[in-house]
Amino acid sequence: MDVSEPASISTGIAARYATAIFELAKEGSALTALEADLDTLETALNDSADLRAVLSSPVYSREDLGKAITALSDKLGLSATTKGALGMMAQNRRLFALPQLIAELRRMIADEKGEITAEVTSATVLTKAQADQLAATLKANVGKTVKLNVAVDENLIGGLIVKVGSKMIDTSIRSKLAALQHSMKEVG
Repeated sequence: MDVSEPASISTGIAARYATAIFELAKEGSALTALEADLDTLETALNDSADLRAVLSSPVYSREDLGKAITALSDKLGLSATTKGALGMMAQNRRLFALPQLIAELRRMIADEKGEITAEVTSATVLTKAQADQLAATLKANVGKTVKLNVAVDENLIGGLIVKVGSKMIDTSIRSKLAALQHSMKEVG
């Protein structure tokens, strides 16, 4: 059995829905509202294990999923476009692809705005000035506005790990020590 198949199916489904939602939001000049909806949905998904379980459960009927997603959309204050898309996904039993949908829509909005996201892991919390300087340096290198997703990993000891697209720059002390240890093993 191919383990990647379910992920591939979810990604394909999400891409089709994302294209339709993105085009509707773009035509209605509602990309800003869509971006806010994505932030709200992602927070709800991250904060609620129950919500994640309901979205992927085959136990609930289409009608029950539709009612639940409508109530959730109303409670979260989602736009009409997002609410309608989620309702359609519930009717078609496609809510399991919501995390991939969010990621794909974020990518499409970033492309539209000429942005790229950089995943940054640092040993300590970056100050506003450090984050701004890093974003400016990355913008000069990639030619697009860079949005930073920053995480802290104290095990790095010092330095940063920056991932932009398929490129990764690792200036952490941990990786330098590992490289030094590896080279010392080769010598003796």
